[in-house]
Amino acid sequence: MERVKFTAEFIFRASPAIVYQFLTDPACITRWFCEEVDVVDQTYTFIWNDSAEIAELIEDKEGDLVRFVWEDAEDEDEYLEFDISKSPVTGETIVYVTDFADHDEVDDQRSLWETQLARMKAEMGG
Repeated sequence: MERVKFTAEFIFRASPAIVYQFLTDPACITRWFCEEVDVVDQTYTFIWNDSAEIAELIEDKEGDLVRFVWEDAEDEDEYLEFDISKSPVTGETIVYVTDFADHDEVDDQRSLWETQLARMKAEMGG
């Protein structure tokens, strides 16, 4: 099955610094993304229902960009990216999530991110 890259946009009223914290700090990540996370250097182990997924943090620009590569990704060019920016017009924080999925699962994966980022927004109050 062909994997495709897709991007979804999410708007937050929280500052880019707070959004960045929720994407990188283990105490915040467990509030919206997974049950448990262990971070050693640049390696993040995310745990859901006793199942672990390991990702390497390969790009980290505080308040701007977070990019992970999954250890078990089939294609070494695949990544999970959170690109953070601030709208000059509204002052809102915009998060662009870039991910990869099988062609026939893009809608499901996009819906999953919508659910996850809604949880993150609720946890941070914005």
